[in-house]
Amino acid sequence: MKKSASEALPNSQEYTVSELSSALKRTVESAYEHVRVRGEISGFRGAVASGHCYFALKDESAKIEAVIWKGVFGRMKFKPQEGLEIIATGKLTTYPGSSKYQIVIEAIEPAGVGALMALMEERKKKLAAEGLFDESRKQLLPWLPDVIGVVTSPTGAVIRDILHRLEDRFPRRVLVWPVRVQGEGSAEQIASAIHGFNALPEKGKIPRPDLLIVARGGGSLEDLWSFNEEIVVRAAAESMIPLISAVGHETDITLIDFAADKRAPTPTAAAEMAVPVRAELAVEVSGLARQAFAYWKRAQENRRSEFRGAARALPKPVDLLNIPRQRLDRAAAQLPRALRANAHVYERRLSAIGARLTVNMLKTRIVRGREQVARLAASALRSNKLHIEQRRTRLQYVSQLLNALSYKGVLDRGFALVRDMNGMPLHHAASVSAGQRISIEFADGHIGAVSEGSPSAGSKEPSKPKTAAKRPADGTKKVQGDLF
Repeated sequence: MKKSASEALPNSQEYTVSELSSALKRTVESAYEHVRVRGEISGFRGAVASGHCYFALKDESAKIEAVIWKGVFGRMKFKPQEGLEIIATGKLTTYPGSSKYQIVIEAIEPAGVGALMALMEERKKKLAAEGLFDESRKQLLPWLPDVIGVVTSPTGAVIRDILHRLEDRFPRRVLVWPVRVQGEGSAEQIASAIHGFNALPEKGKIPRPDLLIVARGGGSLEDLWSFNEEIVVRAAAESMIPLISAVGHETDITLIDFAADKRAPTPTAAAEMAVPVRAELAVEVSGLARQAFAYWKRAQENRRSEFRGAARALPKPVDLLNIPRQRLDRAAAQLPRALRANAHVYERRLSAIGARLTVNMLKTRIVRGREQVARLAASALRSNKLHIEQRRTRLQYVSQLLNALSYKGVLDRGFALVRDMNGMPLHHAASVSAGQRISIEFADGHIGAVSEGSPSAGSKEPSKPKTAAKRPADGTKKVQGDLF
């Protein structure tokens, strides 16, 4: 009879699921603490909300889950992308929640130049589709910049080659923005330098460059990879200052070359593109000056020839004056006779006018003038009298109207006007209080009075004044107040 597994191993150790998972985790991590795995990235979706990245590495027959923690992902020079073949460095561990093993990646690198070239070609297509490489975006380089900004390593041979070449050709002021040109953080520094030069004010303490040169010496594709990063390419495309890329040797191609306004095969060639040769420029200026003088001299000779031809076509000054002189002589000879004839004409006119001016005619005109003045004076006098009469009649009418409307006429008919002490008319008996001083105006004058009491309601006849005052019991005479 066959025994069960529990009967066959009565002394086997018993594990919980958690204990077994922890034991497996320790075993895997101790056996594969540091590994390098080559494979193709599959299922990459970018960093999740926590900042961690999850994907898988696969080859032809197997697949392993992978994770990159947030802090490690932010420091990575090469970022993982879907389909990219990489060599991942990290350690194996297990995930108890799903009974899976996975690799925790600490660093990645492309698996050979072919992977880098594929990644570079894919990125080039993406940026080109956005229009960053269009020729219409590129700016013309200044012919002779006053200030040149250089973005490069401050310790390499590149900056010395650029400065030496500028000194030989045409010395200019150079501003160097030191950056790392390879390794971790180099792409961010290069992009920040380009943005920093563009942010300088045009007339600030530090002058804003007229031209930028982004330069680096030769190297492998991995060494030049910083100049293929999107952040660098976008910074070069957005630069408002014309930019020359001079990265690597003549055969080295990076993505910044397509976004720059001009690509130089070497840093030295970039300096040659930036400025002309001063000696050659001086020779050219001298040649242009000689050429301009020759043109001016030739133009002067042409004008002189034209002037001579025009002078030959014109008549001589003596010939121009002969005819006017002849006319003047003829007019001078005819002038005495014409003056005498003109004087005789005006003398006859004066005699005819004088014959008409007799004494009787003048007297008649004087008499007529006096009569006209007298008529005008009489007419003006009549007009003034009529106007005065009209004004007098108008004044009398207004005066009569004023007397008719004045309250004085009412007083003349026996009425009186009662006012308070402020001169305001009192229209109702109810408005007068006992003991109030009032003023009464008659036709022949004013008198003052004091109100004795309040008026009786509904009384139509005034009360009769008392004729005598009663004597008090003590025999004294009591004085009665009087309305007036």
